[in-house]
Amino acid sequence: MLKLEAIDVYYDGLRALSSVSLEVKQGEFVAVVGPNGAGKTTLFKAISGVVPVQSGLMSYKGQDLALVEPHLRAELGIAHVPEGRQVFASLSVKENLQMGAQTLKARQAFPQTLNFIYDLFPRLAERQSQAAGTLSGGEQQMVAIGRGLASMPQLIMLDEPSMGLAPTVADQIFDCVQQIHKVQGISVLLVEQRVAEALDSCDRGYVLESGRVIMSGTHEVLSQNSDIKKAYLGL
Repeated sequence: MLKLEAIDVYYDGLRALSSVSLEVKQGEFVAVVGPNGAGKTTLFKAISGVVPVQSGLMSYKGQDLALVEPHLRAELGIAHVPEGRQVFASLSVKENLQMGAQTLKARQAFPQTLNFIYDLFPRLAERQSQAAGTLSGGEQQMVAIGRGLASMPQLIMLDEPSMGLAPTVADQIFDCVQQIHKVQGISVLLVEQRVAEALDSCDRGYVLESGRVIMSGTHEVLSQNSDIKKAYLGL
């Protein structure tokens, strides 16, 4: 589905990603973990087209993403839920969700998609007329994920969805991401600071450090790796 082959990304002359290769197959849940500053958010921005890729190949369903304008990548079926939620604070919950339905197909299906989002996040149904900026952090994260789902993606990229949330709320968000993957069959690419939960949820994972992939494998392989246990799991 999504394939990156040896991509390089530079910021102000400094290499942020170095020869990064990864793949998300149809229906897979793939996690990317690593320390702060490893390049995880930059990776997502490169896929979305927010930052340019200097070299390497990046394709989605066999189509070269370098030939697709950033605003058109959603039409291919890619949704990016950014770090920090970034809701439209003055708009209502429902209006925020509508902002995700920009393609003709998504607009036509929005009533049905909205029902699914409200089933997934009942709190949003209760607060659909409330300004998103007045919600709690967890509720805003629900809005951000729901806005991504409103585009009817085949691949949803989630950047640190548990950031700044209480553990119990973060657990709820993880449960919902699992539902999105298992019930809806949407492929998931997750960047997450809660390494144990990310590796437990994923089919496969990648470890990114200093802009390079230093390790990859199934969740069983990564979870049992002694270096991963020591560096990220506190074992």
